Amino acid sequence: MNTVQPKGIAVVTGASTGIGAIYADRLAKRGHDLILVARNGERLATLARRIASDTGRNVETVRADLTSPADLRQVEDILRTNANISVLVNNAGIGATAPLVASDVDAMEDMIRLNVTALTRLTYAAAPAFLKRGSGAIINVSSAVAVAPELLNGVYGATKAYVLALTHSLIHEFADKGVRIQAVLPGATATEFWDIAGTPVHQLPAEIVMSAQDLVDAALAGFELGETITIPSLPNQADWDRFEAARRALVGKIPNAIAAPRYTLRQRQQLSA
Repeated sequence: MNTVQPKGIAVVTGASTGIGAIYADRLAKRGHDLILVARNGERLATLARRIASDTGRNVETVRADLTSPADLRQVEDILRTNANISVLVNNAGIGATAPLVASDVDAMEDMIRLNVTALTRLTYAAAPAFLKRGSGAIINVSSAVAVAPELLNGVYGATKAYVLALTHSLIHEFADKGVRIQAVLPGATATEFWDIAGTPVHQLPAEIVMSAQDLVDAALAGFELGETITIPSLPNQADWDRFEAARRALVGKIPNAIAAPRYTLRQRQQLSA
């Protein structure tokens, strides 16, 4: 018999495998009913049956390609109209490891459409109802490359930097409004992501690859601790705190009506030459 207190519906995108499937499992065990979204309907159905059997929670599936405007609108409509939705996990995404000049620009555009456009539209669809109720949570799965874009494909890094920047903005905008916002920045994680991106995970050093289960468990622990930015593989949270403090200090120095002296000095030197 399931004795976990119901906690509303969690919508998880990219839920058929990997990180998304683990999020679905863990959230159901925490008392959430589920709406699972992914392109692979067969995998979704199999996962939904297992989770429903294991947890007794209600699990619905939506077969959708979030790069398709029609499919994306379908999921947006669900987020806008289902008042029982309490959590959105923006997990769907694709990556790449090849250098920019070795990458297909159409594939890069598809990546932007999924990693940026779909995530943004789904966030816009969910946020108004959450704000009106003064409750709810949006979890955005970004990546460690959001702060280290040199590591992999530059477009992929840029899309994940966007996710982090959007999350920072939402944290600021929704402060004291009852809506929880979290960005999760995984490092290398053992999922199919790497095969699709072009570098099979077995080619990575084993000591840097975290299991998807450990990644999600750490991310949810971070959420429960009240973290807004969670890097599961970072040993010392103080390192991120110092990084953030330096970023905020830099931001405070940028607003200025006068160009920096190094530029005006250069201009004077050129005029006098």
